[in-house]
Amino acid sequence: MPAVEKEAHKKGDHFVDYEEKVFEDVKADPGERALITFHTVAFEGSIGFVNLLQATRLLRKGFETSVLLYGPGVTLGIQRGFPKIGDEAFPGHQNMNNQLVKFMEEGGKVYACRFALQALYGHGEPSLIPGIRPIAPTDVLDLILLHRKDAFMIHTWTV
Repeated sequence: MPAVEKEAHKKGDHFVDYEEKVFEDVKADPGERALITFHTVAFEGSIGFVNLLQATRLLRKGFETSVLLYGPGVTLGIQRGFPKIGDEAFPGHQNMNNQLVKFMEEGGKVYACRFALQALYGHGEPSLIPGIRPIAPTDVLDLILLHRKDAFMIHTWTV
């Protein structure tokens, strides 16, 4: 059996060159927009949280950024907590809520489909994180169409 002759990794070591930036740091031109859509269930993998981080990054790069929660995506915008709303039941439990709040505090807009909220998931508008704007189901497509010609878009889906 071969002997392992390398020193064990220690806290503070790194495995990759995390400081090298290969591409230029792109910034938005004045008036450029971005739309991130979410048709994904909260806590079903990491994609919802990762693209909330992307939305915040786009905002910080100067894009007028909006988030659309529709279908199961409205579950990202629901107030949660245990034992009380706002309490973190376990580390990371409020990651998505906290990221949405941070995004809105920095100027991002968040929209949630009223149809999905009520008909699919049994919630009312008071269940949403404060600051999220409920919209009619017919506004979902129109919001996407309003961004189709002049905005960068990321569509978040899980199957």
